[in-house]
Amino acid sequence: MNDWPEGWSGDNRGDRYGRGSASARPESARVMRQVRRGPAVPPGPGPSAPPYGGGGVPRQPSYVDGHGYGDQDGYDSGYNTGQVYGSPGGRGPAGAGPGGPRPAPNWRRRIKWTAITLVTVLVVTCVGTYFWADSKLNREVDLSKVIDRPEAGEGTNYLIVGSDSREGMTDEQKKDLHTGSAEGKRTDSMMILHTGDNGSTLISLPRDSDVEIPTFVGSDSGKTYQGTGRHVKLNAAYAEDGPELLVRTVEYNTGLRIDHYVEIGFAGFANIVDAVGGVEMDIPQDIKDTKSGADFKKGKQTLNGQEALAFVRTRYALAGSDLDRTKNQQKFLSALASQVATPSTVLNPFKLYPTMGAGLDSLIVDKDMGLFDLADMFWAMKGVSGGDGTSMNMPVSGSTGGNLQWDRAKVKTLVEQLKNDEKVTVSGN
Repeated sequence: MNDWPEGWSGDNRGDRYGRGSASARPESARVMRQVRRGPAVPPGPGPSAPPYGGGGVPRQPSYVDGHGYGDQDGYDSGYNTGQVYGSPGGRGPAGAGPGGPRPAPNWRRRIKWTAITLVTVLVVTCVGTYFWADSKLNREVDLSKVIDRPEAGEGTNYLIVGSDSREGMTDEQKKDLHTGSAEGKRTDSMMILHTGDNGSTLISLPRDSDVEIPTFVGSDSGKTYQGTGRHVKLNAAYAEDGPELLVRTVEYNTGLRIDHYVEIGFAGFANIVDAVGGVEMDIPQDIKDTKSGADFKKGKQTLNGQEALAFVRTRYALAGSDLDRTKNQQKFLSALASQVATPSTVLNPFKLYPTMGAGLDSLIVDKDMGLFDLADMFWAMKGVSGGDGTSMNMPVSGSTGGNLQWDRAKVKTLVEQLKNDEKVTVSGN
């Protein structure tokens, strides 16, 4: 009675109990009498069936496939095949489910739709950013009011103006930035930026430059004011009738057509510097100026908005006064443009959008100015600081009564080179 039924395969009679078990076989395994359904098996001993009470026992089913007798008689032993879930014959993740084998993932399709989704998001973001930024530009200057304009030359000429406007500033801000509380606004710095195929040229126009006020049309009144040959300092033109008269005066005294106008006030300048995280400058000497609030030691340092404004406004502590100040302004604006155009700013939305917001909110431009024009201006200024261009003061021959006299011969050559988009060979002060 302790013999194993002959239906068991060889490996089922080994040292293991059951397939896949590490346990030892029980000391005694009883052969349970099998209950068959269907036709009875004729009595008589089989080839290997032991006698059982004279009549023998039915042949035991094979448990190899879990059904017995190869399913010939429909017998169900109630045992499974011994397969473990997850094996090729089971129904785990590695096996086939009731619906058949799971199809392999189509990676080409997935990559395609992922790329399409990313491109769509990028396009929507860029388009949205463009319209957002474009709507923030303050297009207040109408250059169509400027009369008797010179012929346009090659390249593009920007007139960049830093005004001393205190508009929107609190009393505390005026005190912190040492701006004073003067009403209205005047030009604190003026530059011509020329962009073209032969590099960029940044030319500072000292505000004490001696210029003639020509015939012009009032920007608000529309009335024509005849020129009388009156000579004033350049910044007086802006104070008299704003940006339109300043453009008219610059064009009349240089013969160079101005294509675009860009202006920024004190508060806007400081906000841009703070938004970009400060600008590193190499200050060539110790500077202390109570009027501008500047107090710097010689050497490299990162200037915040308040310090930057003090730096570009300082002139009384400099040997060359306004001429040295314009040089500092050029250096700083080029460094600022380089900082804004770096990947750490452009690719970082947490820095890019605050910087764009601070700059666009505070800029005043002409009605024809677009974002691409503004970007061209910043890239050109970055190029100047990187050595791909020239920075200079308008050539000066001397001064009369406090007004700086331009070197007319050099100015004429300079303007001709700019008009023809040639490499500038003229040097300034």
